[in-house]
Amino acid sequence: MRALVLAFAVSWSLVTSASAEPSRVDPSSYRVVTEVEGLDRPWSLAFLPDGRRLVTEAIGRLRIVEADGTLVAEPVAGLPPIYSAGQGGLMDVAVDPDFAETGRIFLTFLTGDEDANSVRLVSAVLAGGELSDLKILFTATAKAGNSNHGSRIAFLPDETLVVSIGDGFDRREDAQDPSNTLGTVVRLARDGSVPADNPFVGEPGAAPEIWSFGHRNMQGIAFDREGGVLLATEHGPRGGDELNRIVAGENYGWPIVSGGLDYTFARVTPFETLPGFQEPIIEWTPSIAPSGLAVYDGASFPEWRGALLVPALVERAVRLIEREDGRVTAQHLLLAELGERIRDVRSAPDGSIQVLTDGENGRLLRLLPN
Repeated sequence: MRALVLAFAVSWSLVTSASAEPSRVDPSSYRVVTEVEGLDRPWSLAFLPDGRRLVTEAIGRLRIVEADGTLVAEPVAGLPPIYSAGQGGLMDVAVDPDFAETGRIFLTFLTGDEDANSVRLVSAVLAGGELSDLKILFTATAKAGNSNHGSRIAFLPDETLVVSIGDGFDRREDAQDPSNTLGTVVRLARDGSVPADNPFVGEPGAAPEIWSFGHRNMQGIAFDREGGVLLATEHGPRGGDELNRIVAGENYGWPIVSGGLDYTFARVTPFETLPGFQEPIIEWTPSIAPSGLAVYDGASFPEWRGALLVPALVERAVRLIEREDGRVTAQHLLLAELGERIRDVRSAPDGSIQVLTDGENGRLLRLLPN
């Protein structure tokens, strides 16, 4: 496990605040193609090897978009029961890196009801517009309410995967208790088993799935292959949104350490930093509401290769974060001219940037250079 941790540990500069106004990317430098309209609360986007795309709708539907941009009328059949309310429902979708051999996809969603619901991770075989051989891989600690669920999936180079789990809002103190999985990143093998080198394996009373803890509501997670680091974006309350480098076994502080205010405008905590807690790479105050994360690795925009893409609900844009030698050098706003809440962003295999807008009439957009 130590070798894996060291592989992730590169140098990053700490940016304690995003108070400087980011510049806007000139919209004449790219064109925006609307591929699909009329999506109902779209949440996540993933790419199949044949050029088709998968889109989750939080109301509990998985949609297929053909390579030519046609939305298949019938949703994918065979989904398990999904609890959709508030911020929750069907959330992330991820395609197995070995999809050509396995045909499997991975989904996260809420299961249960308002009084007791959990984030669940499943995998299933996708064929002919239908899911089969569904396997429950992980179910997070149950909590009440309809807020702060997370939840995103990322694959690591060692054939494991990680899933972000929110703190459940009303149970934020549990994010500091490793006996439960609220407010954590969990790491699993792709069959749902717990890797023997997870940091809390064998520790009495600790959940062995935990990779890191002390998180609030992570709606973005991505592995940067070039830099060898796992990164995540996290909603704060009023401010205190974060971009973090995720390291095995580390505590990210919530709610003991935070730069944000509570929704009552009182301070959550008097401490913005403390020894023993991981500090963010970037903190955004006021809040931008980061709802995803991607590393751009395409060829269409060579000047952005290696940049981070962070969709923002409140800011109504995509943060384009430039880096050099592992250091954040600049932040810009992409798609700010649309004035729309952005739910997800992905670096597509064809080199384009693809985006989901939020809401009951969400769109799938494709960005290409002019």
